[in-house]
Amino acid sequence: MAHHAISSAHLSIEKIEEIIAKQYSLTLSEEAIEKINKCRKYLDDRMSASSDPVYGINTGFGSLCDVKINNNDLEQLQKNLVMSHACGTGEEVPKPIVKLMLLLKIQSLSYGHSGVQLKTVQRLIDYYNNDILPVIYTKGSLGASGDLAPLAHLSLPLIGMGEVEYKNERIAGRELLKKVNWEEIHLQSKEGLALLNGTQFMSAYAVYCLIESKRISEQADLFAAISLDAFDGRTDAFNELIHIVRPHAGQLETAKNMLANLEGSEIAAQKKVQVQDPYSFRCVPQVHGASKDTINYVRSVVTTEINSVTDNPNVFPDEDKIISGGNFHGQPLALVLDFLAIALAELANISERRTYQLISGQRALPPFLVENSGLNSGFMIPQYTAASIVSENKQLCTPASVDSIVSSNGQEDHVSMGANAATKLYRVVENVNRVFAIELMNAAQALEFRRPLKSSAKIENYISEYRKVVSRNTVDRYLSDDIHATLYFIVSSI
Repeated sequence: MAHHAISSAHLSIEKIEEIIAKQYSLTLSEEAIEKINKCRKYLDDRMSASSDPVYGINTGFGSLCDVKINNNDLEQLQKNLVMSHACGTGEEVPKPIVKLMLLLKIQSLSYGHSGVQLKTVQRLIDYYNNDILPVIYTKGSLGASGDLAPLAHLSLPLIGMGEVEYKNERIAGRELLKKVNWEEIHLQSKEGLALLNGTQFMSAYAVYCLIESKRISEQADLFAAISLDAFDGRTDAFNELIHIVRPHAGQLETAKNMLANLEGSEIAAQKKVQVQDPYSFRCVPQVHGASKDTINYVRSVVTTEINSVTDNPNVFPDEDKIISGGNFHGQPLALVLDFLAIALAELANISERRTYQLISGQRALPPFLVENSGLNSGFMIPQYTAASIVSENKQLCTPASVDSIVSSNGQEDHVSMGANAATKLYRVVENVNRVFAIELMNAAQALEFRRPLKSSAKIENYISEYRKVVSRNTVDRYLSDDIHATLYFIVSSI
């Protein structure tokens, strides 16, 4: 099996996508091993030589930071931290995101500024490589002292607690240790804090949604092109001259994509009666393009985050310093997670408008895209479904990052709420896919009424593959199955 060596080398979203798609196993590079061991030795030597209080290492946590802990209790202190902070509730975190959390936590700990034992990092790698996925819950993180509750659940199995999914079975952490013949990790000073402080819950959702965003953005342009031909729309609005004089990168790219998707279309080439099209068609470059630019900006912020040390305190062996700061604060992520949700929701918003235009009985299309309408309701109600989902997205796009609630007796008096931004972004992504499925279902149906004229080779080939999954609708039938089949088709393609 191919592997990826964890090191200080830049980790891109594209590389993560490759690691996932090709199912690479993880290893630690020699560089990472050296840094982890060096930092741990420095921390042990420093604590042996001095009894001065150092936050989270020989003190309590949060507002209990002034309570000094006896050296004999340091292991129990870290174990207590993990147990007491595992207060997650709600739905379980999807397995692909749990696996991303493991990868990103391993990456952050490998830089040698967290003070963890090598065996702790190696155990996390063993989890990843063996698909041992801790059971984690979506609710409980304020996104500021790190993702405390989710990361506590991620860490519980290290000490033989919590639950994991292993070989399609849900088992207790203690049972896992017996099954695989592993010893419990005895957490040393600072380790619990290193595991729990960090932004890996938010970051994992961000990475997952960015990977999805790449597909979503490409499909948005493809489905808009299919709908445009189905609506017998004009291509003038995609002329490069328009976009050169307003040269936003995403806008330029979208206009090129639209023309490429429609290249060779007989429908697009035929003479048009209308002078111009509604905004949901004519302004695709401007709307889709703005979302593309947002996705690229969010990608830059998230890439910086996943290549960072985000626990606290940070240990600097070469400088002989242990510094308590705030790298766990999720504000950089919270803001862009909210922004990305808005950008993706807008793709669904304009998609639903195109669907509405297609069923409205214009441009020689029958009302609701079905023969003998009246007896048949045709595609009347899928648009209702899309409208409902789009409305829900608008509610989900209320920013989480504008809120903050004081915690830990006022010590943690400003929090990012980035974890809530992350989980609602995930819901927006799922909703966008559903709205797209409804647009494709309608656009493919409308395209049938343009025959014998054909669209572009690219679109005709795509529709041909789609028709193997969902057939043309001639009389009323159960449409929920068609929506679900279309949804599976689009998330599995490109």
